[in-house]
Amino acid sequence: MTPPDESPLPITRVTPGAAEGTARDHDHDAAPTLADGFPAHPPAFFFDFGDPESYLAAERVLQTLPVATPWVPIDSSRLPEQTWGGFRCDADEAAARERIEATAAARGLQPVVWPVEVPPDTRKALLAAWYAKGIGRVVSFSLPAFRQAFAGGHDLGTETPVLLAASACEMHPRAIVQAFGRPVISAALDDATDRAIAAGVRRVPAIWTGDRVFHGDAGVDEAAAHLAAQLPAD
Repeated sequence: MTPPDESPLPITRVTPGAAEGTARDHDHDAAPTLADGFPAHPPAFFFDFGDPESYLAAERVLQTLPVATPWVPIDSSRLPEQTWGGFRCDADEAAARERIEATAAARGLQPVVWPVEVPPDTRKALLAAWYAKGIGRVVSFSLPAFRQAFAGGHDLGTETPVLLAASACEMHPRAIVQAFGRPVISAALDDATDRAIAAGVRRVPAIWTGDRVFHGDAGVDEAAAHLAAQLPAD
């Protein structure tokens, strides 16, 4: 489903596995200003820092998707479906955590260290990510932020781990603290969340391809196959 006033353009192939760094994330942050931070055209990768599946997806989405895909932080607490939680009992939650841990281990990621609260309050981290998006560093900020949460077990509801993630991509802590209180950044986050819901995003992680939305970590593979089928033959 295409959001209002949006129309898809032909997909452009990119080389998978782009290196991380502190330069602008040109290939994966196609909309570098807050005013037009929601991608004008599909695809897009939607995530929230409090969701363990978003962490797993973020660690491989650059290498898996065959096309340039902007990253869009959204407030998953407003989405129609529960992202993480609603377990019937402690045993169900323990099993879900074990699945996340096993998947991370199988992919060679750092051992999962859980924050005290899952999901935590990620509003500050999301606002910092939108500031980063405005200067073309949303990927460079978001990956360290996810690792602070799920490889370090830190609470992204507090400033310190958010500022540590920002330092990894050379964003000044004063600018991040100021971003927490800037109405334009808060409005950009809320608008992107509204438009993601309008596009059919029910939970995170999600990949919007213009005609479909693929949810969950497994949705990364499904979206990759769907997008690859639309690419022009070499």
